[in-house]
Amino acid sequence: MEKIWIAGAKGHVGSALCDLLDCRHYEILPTDLEEVDITDRESVSNYVRVSRPDVLINCVGFGDITSCEAQPDKAYQVNTVGARNLAVQAQAIGAKLIHLSTDDVFSHHARQPYNEFEIPTPSTIYGKSKLAGERFVQNLCTRHVIVRSSWVYGIGKDFVNTILEAANNPSVTSMEVAENEFASPTSATELAKVIEQLIDNDCLGIYHAVCGGFCSRFEFAQAILKAIHAKDKLTLKPISDSETINYSVLDNMMLRLENFTQPISWQQALKDYIRTTGGNN
Repeated sequence: MEKIWIAGAKGHVGSALCDLLDCRHYEILPTDLEEVDITDRESVSNYVRVSRPDVLINCVGFGDITSCEAQPDKAYQVNTVGARNLAVQAQAIGAKLIHLSTDDVFSHHARQPYNEFEIPTPSTIYGKSKLAGERFVQNLCTRHVIVRSSWVYGIGKDFVNTILEAANNPSVTSMEVAENEFASPTSATELAKVIEQLIDNDCLGIYHAVCGGFCSRFEFAQAILKAIHAKDKLTLKPISDSETINYSVLDNMMLRLENFTQPISWQQALKDYIRTTGGNN
């Protein structure tokens, strides 16, 4: 039975993986930062030496773009050094490392979806630190998979739940939402299903994994309110942070080329998520 270490098991994707992966086929080893701090080289080394996982899944990340700009050292410590530590230890025991990354490794200036063969050119500290983490994974661990996704949501703090909380708070009557940001909202559950396929098929390399279709941040917020029948509870005000379009739609080219099951549309994934959670988190 394969051992799978899920680092960051309490986050969106980590918790979805814990729910999805069949314990009859895998021995799941879930940890969070309190148990194993991936930024601490010795902590990672000790855990790997004792548990000896066959697969390591890195779901840990410092992903708030504004916070990353304010705290660049922390961004690189978590997103880059943490990835390096996992890559080194995975290589040492011949394990596979599945590393979660982001659409923010791209510049957001394109007008068509980015596939896995595009050259990343990040413009934010978050994107730069995640790309640096990717580079460590590629250079230090032979058996690696890098999975890039976008606008991931699930149980916990994220854009979807920010909208849900605002809609359920009588003291909040309006919210400003960007109308010039475009990407593919992706539920943690749909992303976890892709990761399961990548484990089962012993894949290697870079894969993009996002739900089908794309929308603006404003359109996404509208869809969330519609899904919980709360369009009258919260007034959304469209804003543009700049005159340029912020476009970071990903193309799941590798999943398509290898005939893997694609994630469902972002609209259906959102409906499924709202139905499962009842619109409350």
